[in-house]
Amino acid sequence: MKLRFLVVTLALLITSVGLSAQAQSQRQNALEDVFKQTLDNLFNKKNQNNSNQRQRVEKTPNSKAEIQLTFAPLVRQVAPSVVNVYAARKVVARRTPFQGDPFFEQFFGRRGFGGRPKERIEKSLGSGVIVGSNGIILTNHHVIKGADEVKIALSDGSEYEADIILKDEKSDLAVLKIRDDIVLPAIEIGNSEGVQVGDLVLAIGNPFGVGQTVTSGIVSALARSQQGIKDFGFFIQTDAAINPGNSGGALIDMKGRLIGINTAIYSRSGGSNGIGFAVPSNMVQVILRTASAGEKRVARPWLGAQFQQVTPEIAESLGMRRPGGVLVKRVNSNGPAAQIGLKTGDVIIAINKKIINGLDALSYRLDTIGVGGKAELVVISGGKRRVINMVLAEPPESTPRHETLLDPKAVLGGAVIANLSPAVQQEFGISASKGVVVLEIKKPSRAASNGVKKGDIILKINDKDISSVAEVVGITSKQARGGWQVVLKRGSRKITFERNGRLFRQYVR
Repeated sequence: MKLRFLVVTLALLITSVGLSAQAQSQRQNALEDVFKQTLDNLFNKKNQNNSNQRQRVEKTPNSKAEIQLTFAPLVRQVAPSVVNVYAARKVVARRTPFQGDPFFEQFFGRRGFGGRPKERIEKSLGSGVIVGSNGIILTNHHVIKGADEVKIALSDGSEYEADIILKDEKSDLAVLKIRDDIVLPAIEIGNSEGVQVGDLVLAIGNPFGVGQTVTSGIVSALARSQQGIKDFGFFIQTDAAINPGNSGGALIDMKGRLIGINTAIYSRSGGSNGIGFAVPSNMVQVILRTASAGEKRVARPWLGAQFQQVTPEIAESLGMRRPGGVLVKRVNSNGPAAQIGLKTGDVIIAINKKIINGLDALSYRLDTIGVGGKAELVVISGGKRRVINMVLAEPPESTPRHETLLDPKAVLGGAVIANLSPAVQQEFGISASKGVVVLEIKKPSRAASNGVKKGDIILKINDKDISSVAEVVGITSKQARGGWQVVLKRGSRKITFERNGRLFRQYVR
């Protein structure tokens, strides 16, 4: 009897494994079919085999017992890997409204009426995820931005000081390392490419500082671009409730694997409206690889070309059935794009069998392949489809950036500026090829009071064209008899400001 029981059990196990492997094979084949069909649908080729498409094997609740299943075992498994992140920074409070104004500082001094400016402490609260048993923790960049001190609170209430290993503002991710030599429960990182709309997910974090909280939902959308959330635009969207304090927390699948870092919500009230966004785990892997290599910044591939979205008008002119891909707007003669034969007017519609639907998708696919990785580009050129293989390269810093903090007494005092090069343009998302870029603005400062912002391009100072940091330093270190006139480029606009003592005027065109 026992022998018969063992034989039956073994047979069931073998059948189960076989079905699992078969399901995975069917799922992969279905994804490949969808890729091929999408390519054909961009043009006039219609897929005649829709009825024969392989179907993904799914399972939905079909009994009361299945509906009453619980997430509790999954939460117990993953919750210890989610932590609270406390960040604090010192901020110098302005003593008077005249501080930073050259005219009033002549009378009251740079410190105002009351002497030494006071310092106050700003604190921020967020969440983090343990991704390395040696104390490596991932969180959002905006949680620890400008922090002088970072502390980690584990799920058992113990607290540890942590160092910031790597910050990447573009992806809004940061890597922390606990100073103490301890062993922590690290979460398993999943492959976000396997996530599909409708998949069940859990969001774990510390909303509003009330303590660790778990919410459930589904994946509402993929490759979601949300303007205004940093520079990153390739999110997993979920309806699992995400609130302030959840930033940096974990979005997990039903196997307890990390598939995203909760980053932002779409809300008009400040609370959750069921539209939350998470950075995909494959982007997380890029940041972790960079940190483990000891690098201080994330190197991103450079194609040496400028691109634009394919509009319905552009799609029609190219013979496409609908908008898709990205249009090559301009090609750098010395860049990789020129070397592989890309030309102005070409359209990139896929990379490594992943459809490219816009600029955000292009950037994400290149970033996750990484410098040194191989990319297979599907390109439409002259109405014909062709495949181009290339090895992705890092942008060169042909001109040393020479980062410089300008003298506080200068008209642009408190601004950190740098020379332009392909590396700087790529790192900070700059399309301008002339001038000097403003990387940072110290506050309070004269540059801030004159309306200069991070990302501005300094084009002219007192009618002299600017091409290097040295020129800016040389001009602003001298006195200007008739005052100052500075021309900046901000996006597609040119901004001119004039400063002569207390007189300040600004023009925008």
